[in-house]
Amino acid sequence: MIAHEFTGKVALVTGGTRGIGNATARILAEGGAKVAITSRKAEAAEAAAAELSGITGGTVIGLAAHAGEPDAADEACARVRGEFGGLDILVNNAGTNPAYGPVLKQERSALEKTFAINALAPMNWVRAAVGHGLGERPGAAVVNVASIGAWTVEDGLGAYNASKAALLHVTKQLSRELAPQIRVNSVSPGVVRTKLAEALWSEHEPMVAAATPLGRIGEPDDVADVICFLAGAGARWITGADLVVDGGQLIGTAGM
Repeated sequence: MIAHEFTGKVALVTGGTRGIGNATARILAEGGAKVAITSRKAEAAEAAAAELSGITGGTVIGLAAHAGEPDAADEACARVRGEFGGLDILVNNAGTNPAYGPVLKQERSALEKTFAINALAPMNWVRAAVGHGLGERPGAAVVNVASIGAWTVEDGLGAYNASKAALLHVTKQLSRELAPQIRVNSVSPGVVRTKLAEALWSEHEPMVAAATPLGRIGEPDDVADVICFLAGAGARWITGADLVVDGGQLIGTAGM
C-alpha cells in the first residue's frame, strides 16, 4: 500500500460511509489527518466513523449531511472547523445515478437530482469549505470524484455522464478561481467494486475484467490512493487536472 503523509491536516469526505469515500477517509486517517465523513443518516455516518477510528487509531467523526443541501454543507464545514480548528482537504465523493436509460425518456426530477448531486453540490461544498477556513493554511486541496463516463458516450448513462462532464469543467474553473491558495483536481474512476456501480459489474464481472487492459475491475483503494495523492504534498504543483483511474478501460478491450 502507498504511504501518504497527512499529519496536522484536517479532511472532509462527503459520502464517506462506504466505497471510494470510505477507503479515502481510511487512508487519510492512516496518514495522520483528522477526518470527518458525511452521510445522509447520522447513524450510518457515526457507525462508519467509529469503525474507521478503530481500524486506523486516528480521529474520525461522522456527520449527518445531505450532499445536495447547501445549508447542510455549511453546517458540516462549520462543525469541522469548530471540532478541529480548520479545514485543509475537501473530497467531493458523494454521487448518485437515478436516471438510467435514454436521456429524453428520463423524468425531469431524476435529471435534476442527477445534476444537483453530481455537479452543483460539489460547488456548494467548496463554497462552504472556503467560508469555513479552506485555503487559510498552506497546502489546501479539493478533489472531486468524477467518472470515465465524463469522457465517453454510453447507452443508458447519458444523464450521469453529462453530470460528471460538468463536474470536470467545474473542477477546472475552480482551479483557476481558487489558485494559488487552493488546488482543485478530480479523478475519473472506471468500473469499481462499489454499491453505486454494482449494476455495471455484479452480474458480468469476468466480462468487464476481460475487456479491461489491466485485467480486473477496480477496487475502492485503487481510486482512494490517487485521491490522496492529489490531496497531498506530492501533487503540490498539480491543479485543474483530471486523473483517469480505470485500469485502461477507456483505451478499450485488452489485446491478449
